[in-house]
Order: sequence, then structure tokens, then C-alpha cells
Amino acid sequence: MPAAKPPAVEIEVDNRVVRVSNPDRVYFPESGATKLDLVEYYLSVGPGIVNALFERPCMLHRFPKGLAGDKVHQKRLPQGAPPWVETVRLYFPRWGRTADELCVTELGSVIWAVQMSTVEFHPWNSRREDTEKPDEWRIDLDPGPECPYDRVRRVAHVAHEVLDELGAVGFPKTSGSKGLHVYVRIKPEHGHKDVRRAALAFAREVERRLPDDVDLTWWRKDRDPTTVFVDYNQNARDHTIAAAYSVRGLPDARVSTPIRWDEVDDADPRDFTIFTVPARFAELGDLHADIDDGGGRGPYDITPLLEWADRDEREGAEPPADPEP
Repeated sequence: MPAAKPPAVEIEVDNRVVRVSNPDRVYFPESGATKLDLVEYYLSVGPGIVNALFERPCMLHRFPKGLAGDKVHQKRLPQGAPPWVETVRLYFPRWGRTADELCVTELGSVIWAVQMSTVEFHPWNSRREDTEKPDEWRIDLDPGPECPYDRVRRVAHVAHEVLDELGAVGFPKTSGSKGLHVYVRIKPEHGHKDVRRAALAFAREVERRLPDDVDLTWWRKDRDPTTVFVDYNQNARDHTIAAAYSVRGLPDARVSTPIRWDEVDDADPRDFTIFTVPARFAELGDLHADIDDGGGRGPYDITPLLEWADRDEREGAEPPADPEP
């Protein structure tokens, strides 16, 4: 006879109860971490993951059989959601279709998505009140395949320097893979194209200061593989990256983790996993807790960056090419 399936467990999340089936299914074969381990991780960083996802359309990266199986990129909310799980309807002009995406307003929605085999949460940089006006500018420091991590750190410090000069507050985090992200809360007054133009103008300034470390060449195949790409494309409409506190679909169960600027030189992305981040969160809390208030300065106005973009284009720089689909 086949072995009996382990019984489902019921998880209490605030005033919700989420039934988790197959709790013993191994999601991360390298460590043996299970679906229930993943649930318990997200419970341990609850305020942080909700803050990162709050009222944003969210794409789900699901692994129905764990990392040993196929990965599913899912825009539409999986079927069978309880009525309290909220969504936001988006229109995709390229296909002439709409999709109702998960819109997290409480921790129960996160845990339900994990029950539906979600490992990674990839939110938009805008909120459902006006999905066409981003309130988050994302600086993605993406190292080439031969780029040493010390180079990423060097670029991060220069990005921090430029942000300080602009009067903008950046909130860094590990990408959960090989790079670093810096988020800046901005006034939701511009469309995705303008935010992307502003992000490119910022990236060009970083490249001017570190021409040997940064390569903004459009096509990946043409870039120096030892350099960092400051990926302004992550600000394009419907381009998403892993949220703060999102687990990544990597064998070591790595987590995209907020860090302090004074940790950049010593923090190693490999040190932040579902096994280590809960204790860090319990000690430090959510390092991005005041991101909505811009670290006390309020949301940043990107007008100076748009003026940089205008200047660059007057001097012959190309505007951003259409982002890759």
C-alpha cells in the first residue's frame, strides 16, 4: 500500500485559519526544508513581508512540487482563494487581457499563497489605488556572471552617495541571489515611463563615477561580464523583483533581506536564509518599517532626475529602449 499522506495542519494567522496541505513536502532538497518550514518562516517575518507587499499587485513564483519540480510564474490569483484574500485587476495591453493579481493586505493572504505552493513574492512598484503611478523607485545592482561581489559593494556605496546628494533616502536589501537592491519611496505623480527615465538618469550618473565597475550596455550579451548593470528596467510597467523578506527559489532557501548601509561591506547574501533571518528579524525588526515615510524625509520628488534625463538626451544620450517583455 502507498504511504498515507501526512495530515493537513491548520495555521492560525491573526483572525484567519489557513489549512496547509502536504506540510511535510520537501521544498528545498539541499536542507530538507518543507512546506511547513516555509510557512513558519513567513509567519516569523510577518510584519516585514506584509509591509513589502501591502496593496501592491503581486506576481507569484510557485513550485507545486518544491524546487525539484517545475516553477510556475503566475499573475492571476490561483483558484480556490477564500473570499477574504484581496486582489487588484490589471490590464495588459500587449495581450488585450486583464488579470486579477494577489493584493496583500494581511498576513493571512501571504500564508494562503504559500499553501498554494508560492515560494517567491514579486510585487509591482505601484499600489492598487493607482497602478499606473509608481510610488517605489527600484535600483537593482545586477552583477554580471564574472563580477566579484566586492564590485557590487563598491557600486552600492556610490549609489548611496548620489542618493544623499539628491536628498533621497535609499533602503538597501540583498536581492536574495547575487546582487543588491535599493528602494526609494517616491511621490506617485509620474507614470512608469518617467520613473524609468529617471532611473536611467541615475544609473548613468553612477556609471560616470565608476566607469570601470558599471556597464549600462542594453543587451546582456554585449556587456562586460565582470561589471555591474544598474538595471533601470526594473521600473518598467509589470517588471517585478523579489520583495523584501521574500524567499528565493534557490537550493539554500536564500531570502531577499533588508540590511543597513553600514552592513554593506560585510553582509554576504548567502548568509540570509529561512534558517537565519527569523532570529535577525526578532532582534532588529523590519529595517524597512519606515520606508513609506522616506526614512522621516517623506517621499522623494523625482523631478531633478527627470531634469538629468532631459539634459542627457539633449547631449545625445538615447532615451530608454523599450523594455524586454
